[in-house]
Amino acid sequence: MTDQSSPITPPPELVEQWYDAIDNQSTSWKQQLATRAAQWGADQELEACHCEVFFWVGKSIADRLQATRRPKPPSLKEQALTKLTQIVVDLDRDGMRQQASILEGPIRRALEALPND
Repeated sequence: MTDQSSPITPPPELVEQWYDAIDNQSTSWKQQLATRAAQWGADQELEACHCEVFFWVGKSIADRLQATRRPKPPSLKEQALTKLTQIVVDLDRDGMRQQASILEGPIRRALEALPND
């Protein structure tokens, strides 16, 4: 290894913070540290790519790149709506479409009235 510093090398303070946060009960402390370092490095690279795309192409494409590479998990509301749709499909498949319709309307309206957070 060389002594040259890479722009993707985490600062020593951050490495110490990661080390202090390791679950010492686990036998995989090396894996925990390596995972944090890999995630940090990937985030640094994505941010650099975001800046380049923003400069050369524009904000909307840069933001789309970032959203595609680091998607946000679905909200509880989105998860509930997806699950409701699956329940309705299952009930319909089992010949219970009328029961599904009775349940789906008010539940869907209640879920859709919730804030998107």
